[in-house]
Amino acid sequence: MGGSLARGWFGILLTVALLGSVPARAAKDELVIGLTQYPSSFHPIIDSMLAKTYVLGMTNRPFTAYDADWKLVCMLCTELPTVENGLAVPETAPDGKPGIAVTYTIQPKATWGDGTPVTTQDVLFTWEVGRHPQSGVASIETFKTIVKIDATDDKTFTLHLDKLDFDYNAINSFELIPAHLDRQNFNDPVAYKERTAFNTDTTNPGLYFGPYRVVAAVSGSHIVLEPNPTWWGTPPYFKRIVVRVVENTAALEANLLSGSLDMIAGELGFSIDQTIAFERRHGEKFNVIYQPGLVYEHIDLNLSNPILADIRVRRALIHGIDRQGLVARLFEGKQSVANTSVNPLDWIFDPSVPSYAYDPARAGALLDEAGWATKRNGIRQNAKGEPLRLEMMTTAGNRSRELVQQVLQSQWKALGVDIRIRNEPARVFFGQTVTERRFSAMAMFAWVSAPESVPRTTLHSDHIPTAANNWAGQNYTGYSNPEMDELIEKIAVELDRDKRRLMWQRLQQIYAEDAPTIPLYFRSDPYVLPKWLSGLRPTGHQDPSSLWVETWRAN
Repeated sequence: MGGSLARGWFGILLTVALLGSVPARAAKDELVIGLTQYPSSFHPIIDSMLAKTYVLGMTNRPFTAYDADWKLVCMLCTELPTVENGLAVPETAPDGKPGIAVTYTIQPKATWGDGTPVTTQDVLFTWEVGRHPQSGVASIETFKTIVKIDATDDKTFTLHLDKLDFDYNAINSFELIPAHLDRQNFNDPVAYKERTAFNTDTTNPGLYFGPYRVVAAVSGSHIVLEPNPTWWGTPPYFKRIVVRVVENTAALEANLLSGSLDMIAGELGFSIDQTIAFERRHGEKFNVIYQPGLVYEHIDLNLSNPILADIRVRRALIHGIDRQGLVARLFEGKQSVANTSVNPLDWIFDPSVPSYAYDPARAGALLDEAGWATKRNGIRQNAKGEPLRLEMMTTAGNRSRELVQQVLQSQWKALGVDIRIRNEPARVFFGQTVTERRFSAMAMFAWVSAPESVPRTTLHSDHIPTAANNWAGQNYTGYSNPEMDELIEKIAVELDRDKRRLMWQRLQQIYAEDAPTIPLYFRSDPYVLPKWLSGLRPTGHQDPSSLWVETWRAN
């Protein structure tokens, strides 16, 4: 790693293991991609994990997605429904409120990899799974808002939505499950997460209908993809794509330089500081792209923890860290401090949102007020003599996050807060710890969103994962605020942009005031690509570059 390890406040000694060299490929018909996480599941709508989204971007297609120009486009559908073209028709929902009927037509040639056509039966089955209260689906709101589906024929269907949302035709999260393979596994909805063919029979060609299909998957190691013979679109260039998982980012770099990897995915690859140092040493050999985007690095706080239930403690923790200094010294200013979950790149961002300046004196006063006024061996205690001790977790092997953890731990220690670090492999961290709210205090990770994405699933009280709902939803903090719930509901159905902007301003104010999370920074994702690769365009949002893998070429 050279000099990059010594930058910032400290250095780390890392042992690097190589995956083994790869012989030169004159034809360049194989592409080996480095990724830092292995998917916890291959199921399209169970678990929220970027590693899975990235891989499935090459094997499946959502009905709609935002492209690299942040424009909503059809992928699995033939035409984007709008009120203007008559494919979206306002109607009255069952509760008497405004709803809308939206009609989509599936690509006529869309076929699962085993030759079974993609039909409205898959749409109906996916809806059945998605709306079941115990199926464990992550983004349940997508399916709850659909009150009825009319299947006109095998390829055309109409969704009847219970709300006339401003983004009524964006069904990016409605990703299909093959009814002909997985219906039998849904007989017991509670056990479905473990029994789905996506996890028990991952290489079954009938699970995929995109440009590629998974032909091998070794947990924690690698995923092999080959062209899907039933793909209806532009034929993909590469005869084989290998996604190799190297959770340690220093080892990831070593494998790139050894030739074991061709590229590093910007979505889940190098940290910014590592990339800056790498570019100085090896930039002439690679194309390096820094893509700012809607990636929000933060710390979820478990509000069921009695210490963190006190808003004074939460605010003190934010005041007690120098985020501006952190991004300046670790990331050379290429990432911006976040005061809210909304990125300044998004038109709904409110520049007047309350911010928490680095103010150790104010932080100390807040902790005093909260009853943590005395110290013993430098650690604050309450009246019962209990220490102010919190556990912080993140994805093991992510060098950037581990550096940030150590900086935060040091700055909070100066306040008298004892932070214990315990990290886990990403597939465990996201597959169980975060999803089932098993983290006792702090979980550091990133949310990746779409433009003007309503945070229903992460902030609405209806979306707190519990054992009763089989851990569905993404409100991992357990945050509940009636005004926030009401705003989320109103924003979604407000069609007037100016009125919606005012609501977004209030939402960001509440978020900052209540501090259910600790905002850190907005990420710029660094892509390290071979000089010979063309056609890859970073998107800067939740729909990954891999959704357009068929456009990638070797020069």
